[in-house]
Amino acid sequence: MRKNKVLLVDDDLKNSMFLKRFLEEENYSVTYANNGKVALELFVSLKPDLVLLDINMPEMDGFETAQKIRETDKKVIIFFLTDRTEKSDRLKGFSLKGNDYIPKPFYPEELIAKMEERFDGINNNEEQVYKLGNTVFNYSLCSVKTHGIVQNISARQADILKILAQNINSIVERDIILENIWGYNSYSNSLSLNVQITYLRKILEIDTSITIKSIKKRGYTLKIL
Repeated sequence: MRKNKVLLVDDDLKNSMFLKRFLEEENYSVTYANNGKVALELFVSLKPDLVLLDINMPEMDGFETAQKIRETDKKVIIFFLTDRTEKSDRLKGFSLKGNDYIPKPFYPEELIAKMEERFDGINNNEEQVYKLGNTVFNYSLCSVKTHGIVQNISARQADILKILAQNINSIVERDIILENIWGYNSYSNSLSLNVQITYLRKILEIDTSITIKSIKKRGYTLKIL
């Protein structure tokens, strides 16, 4: 059975070596980097399944490292492990598409449980496909196919469409979408959501059985006729 590959990035060598041994005993393959610059160099060749990322580091901090990773890889799992527990830090972590934010100190068993839950979800949904009217939406490939015509969408648009597809003909509150996709509700993020919905409507207009309806002051509904 293939071991899931973990890139552990933290300048605390002693605690990192302890965590590395613990993860290896749980059958993970772990590569260690002591700062963000080294991590980015390793990331390209390693192609890890998960990145465990401290925030306060020399050379390049965890937020900047996560941002650069997300510029090239939208799917890799990122867990922030940090003693920075302010709300603003947590929101920034999620705005960078971090998958979890675990405050230090933590129990290694707690981390393992979160990792296993995340990997189980991926393994059970390796290819997530939704039938929407005459359209097939492949979340895993970020594509929609209608009448044989395949159109690619961005990872963010795919995330939004997935939430709507999971709630067909039901209202999805704007705040739910904003918190799940951007990490928090703000004026700029709300405007971005409007733009992404416009793009999705344009992509889906080829299928007249699908509409994304705006519900004033509430959210959106994906209607299938």
